[in-house]
Amino acid sequence: MITRPAETVVVLISDLYEGGIRDEMLKRVAAMKSAGVQFVALLALSDEGAPSYDREHAVALAALGAPAFACTPDLFPEVMAAALEKRPLPVPEA
Repeated sequence: MITRPAETVVVLISDLYEGGIRDEMLKRVAAMKSAGVQFVALLALSDEGAPSYDREHAVALAALGAPAFACTPDLFPEVMAAALEKRPLPVPEA
């Protein structure tokens, strides 16, 4: 389906608590990345604004070079820009 991988960005919006086959999803992400696709996982926040996602799955995506982060709407533009530009993601101040 992807005809121009070097010009493609896939953004997965998820809490990563998937009902599918985890290893198959990671294989597909790895294949997209090796073809030149930029892949970013935008992770879920709870109703209270705290990150709420499968951390093990997020670590596996990050190991593939796919940024995986949760952020509030006010930080989203800065964090997404950093992810797309392959810069370190900003860490919020405590």
